[in-house]
Amino acid sequence: MTEEGTVHFGDSAIHFQVVRRPRRKKTLEITVDSPGVVTVAAPVETPRDDIESTVLKRAKWIMRHNGTSEQAPPHRRFVSGESLQYLGRAVRLSVRTTDAKAVTIRFHHWQFDVEVPCSLSGDERRDATRTAFEQWYRDRAAQKLPDRVDRVAGLLGVRPKGILIRDQRKRWASCSPDGTLRFNWRVIMAAPALIDYLVAHELAHLKVRGHSADYWAVVAQAIPDYQRRRERLRELGHLATL
Repeated sequence: MTEEGTVHFGDSAIHFQVVRRPRRKKTLEITVDSPGVVTVAAPVETPRDDIESTVLKRAKWIMRHNGTSEQAPPHRRFVSGESLQYLGRAVRLSVRTTDAKAVTIRFHHWQFDVEVPCSLSGDERRDATRTAFEQWYRDRAAQKLPDRVDRVAGLLGVRPKGILIRDQRKRWASCSPDGTLRFNWRVIMAAPALIDYLVAHELAHLKVRGHSADYWAVVAQAIPDYQRRRERLRELGHLATL
């Protein structure tokens, strides 16, 4: 059985779901599976007040792993020598100004060659370059995610209704009740092994809603080491940003 709950810590609200497990001992376990997904595994008889109290005690840890109070993202200037994440690797930027009318990005030999109109400067230049990179990542996500979804879906014996690329700032991905998968375009910054975990994480919801033991058993069918990959994903944090 799964319950929903919210506790307030300072100016922040922590939303969580409780999975009560009959076989679980007296201890509570809190996990942050992805930004916005906080799960509390608890014995069936645990009082709700005890659960909320435990969540509050772990609030700083939860917020750190939940993206609420994580390390500040780097201040991008989009100049030569900076790097951005792509498929789990840091890719260096080589930037030059040209007479072009718009920012262009070329990826080759694991380097970003960026051409920026000489008419742009300051914040206008940074905003235009950031927008161009976001579109580049969106396009790559749209190209690469369907094949990975098809492969993992085959392992789990499910078929999603569709795949959408969105700007979900609080989540890596989500699965709607009708079977549509929505992926944050930043997913494509992660290593392929982590992308496969995220894909399995959402596809498993086509069999089991919530994050019960049965649900994680489904995830394990496709990703046996999902716990290790989940930890690695948490470490990606502020790097997956423009």
